[in-house]
This record gives sequence, C-alpha cells and structure tokens, in this order.
Amino acid sequence: MAVHYMTKEGYNKLMEEVNFLESERRPAISKQIAEARDKGDLSENAEYDAAKEMQGIIEAKIAQLKNLISNARLIDENRISTDSIQILNKVTIRNTKNNQKMVYTLVSESEANLKEGKIAVNTPIGKGLLGKKVGDIAEIKVPSGLMTFEIINIAL
Repeated sequence: MAVHYMTKEGYNKLMEEVNFLESERRPAISKQIAEARDKGDLSENAEYDAAKEMQGIIEAKIAQLKNLISNARLIDENRISTDSIQILNKVTIRNTKNNQKMVYTLVSESEANLKEGKIAVNTPIGKGLLGKKVGDIAEIKVPSGLMTFEIINIAL
C-alpha cells in the first residue's frame, strides 16, 4: 500500500473519472452486453466478446483509480515554501549546455502531464531538483546521459 501525495485538484479529477466510469461507461457496456446476448449464440458472437472485454478493462480501471484514491494523501498547499524545491513548486531551470529555459511544476505521479508542464517528483529530473535552491546547479543522470541545470526561480 503505497501512499500517493496529490493536490486537491488532482484528487477531484480522479473522483470525477471514477464517477464517469461508474455512472456512464459501466451502464453503457452492460447495455451492449445485453444487446449482444439477445442476438443468440454467444460462442460465435464477436460483439458479445468485445463488450465483455471492454467491461473487464473498465472494471480494472475503476479498481485502479479507487485504490489510488484510497491511498491518497492531500498536500496542504499552505505549507509549501519556496526556500528549496519541493512538491508543488513551480521551478524555472536553465539547461547549462544549450541555455534553454524550462518551467516545470513538480507534482505527484498521478498528476504528471508534460503538456501542462507538470513533472512527477519521482522522475529522474524531479528527484534531481528536490531540495535544490535558487542558484544551485543540479547534475541529473537521465537515460540519455548527464544533464546539468541551473535553478533560476522557485515559485508556488
């Protein structure tokens, strides 16, 4: 039972997804199964097999999300500081090799979304940034080699 730290926003998103799956997807699949069953011989009924498979996928997803929710610990955003990098900080870093600046928010694994600039604290870059302060240099081992970043700013 691993504890999952997340924001209130991330927790609410998970709850919405569970509600959607339980209230809309599950009944729709049940209806498809009933319609396929009404068509007769189940041994050669591809619609029935596909619907049953989809039902299994949806039930597994619901179970996974409920497990994540049951092990969730909400982070009190009022206790986050900007003295050093920690979860929920918005960090501006500069790649020392190409001078490219990047801005990331460190979040839990379940909330990570690179398109939104949110990286998980358990990724190599996330781990390498934790605890650093403005002006520090972070040398981070990633699968492609060693990356070096300068910490430019830490914000909420």
